[in-house]
Amino acid sequence: MIYLDHAATTPVPKEVADTVYDALVNGWGNPSSQYPTGAQARLGVDAARETLAAALGCRPEQFVFTSCGSESDNWAIQIAVHQNRRVGRHIITTAVEHSAVLEPCRLLQQDGYEVTYLKPDRNGNVTAEQVADALREDTVLVSMMLVNNETGCVFPVHEVAQLLRARKSAALLHTDAVQGFLTDPFRADRLGADLISVSGHKLGAPKGIGGLYLGERVRAPRPLIAGGGQERGLRSGTEATAQIAGFAKAVALRTEHFEHNLAHMAQIKAYAEEKLLAIDGVKRIGNGTAPHILAVSLVGYPSANVVTELGNQGICISAGSACHRGQLSHVYQAMGLDKKTAAGVLRVSFGPETAKEEIDALCAALQKHRDTRFAML
Repeated sequence: MIYLDHAATTPVPKEVADTVYDALVNGWGNPSSQYPTGAQARLGVDAARETLAAALGCRPEQFVFTSCGSESDNWAIQIAVHQNRRVGRHIITTAVEHSAVLEPCRLLQQDGYEVTYLKPDRNGNVTAEQVADALREDTVLVSMMLVNNETGCVFPVHEVAQLLRARKSAALLHTDAVQGFLTDPFRADRLGADLISVSGHKLGAPKGIGGLYLGERVRAPRPLIAGGGQERGLRSGTEATAQIAGFAKAVALRTEHFEHNLAHMAQIKAYAEEKLLAIDGVKRIGNGTAPHILAVSLVGYPSANVVTELGNQGICISAGSACHRGQLSHVYQAMGLDKKTAAGVLRVSFGPETAKEEIDALCAALQKHRDTRFAML
């Protein structure tokens, strides 16, 4: 199998799988229990939190484990609107956010909130100036992703943070960094976002584990789940110790080879772009600079059909986000792509282990698909 859809999910390295297995078999105690087996599990959770915090650039007590990036996004939005409930009912976000941000915002609109959706330019970019123009005294939240999951565009989160501080805005800044964590060299203590969502399965951890960073401006965050008081009373429920251990191991592996990984993925992306654009009818979509995501369009060829055919050959890419389930991407619609171009968009995404030979195989298969389809017309 040739796997080129790392933005959807990533393979779990053997070292991570072994860590998960060890936590299941040898570290199976309840971290809230007082006897040695429970204490051992608690030490494992604490050590994992320290690893995650160090990689993210924050203190361990600022990092809370969740089940996934979508949960982290939803919770971050709830925290912001609750903290600023006396400030107003206006939210700023972008039209190209992940559904885990857009759908909660739409639900809040039903409750009387006003949401400003910033549109990207033709290349998929959103600017801090757009936020400045939309910002109001009653703005309670700005939610802007760090790296767009379909175009690879890196958004100006740091500049927006500076803007909010300069304006003395009470609005909290949330960033969905699910695609940016350990693919973009940011640190929470320098980025300036108040709330940062991350997810494990985008970087070699098992599915079912994520996290939320809580910055200094987040005051007494409202608990997501009330109950036994786990996660400092913010998210009750017995900790998912095996997933947490796997998350920490995956992050440790990525951190150890961080610079090499970034350079390798950037080289693979440049190689893939050169090879793909040499195919007649293929055009670049957007100008995203994230090293692991490349969007192109085989104009006039429905991407769902292309993805299915390549999948039957053992080549895995996607037609935009895996979350769309066959629907036309809201990201490409917001960018104003014409229907033929938007319908033909293919997202190719890379990991530290992606090889040039895999890109060659993809390009050969796409060229064959195009030639065959052209001959049939």
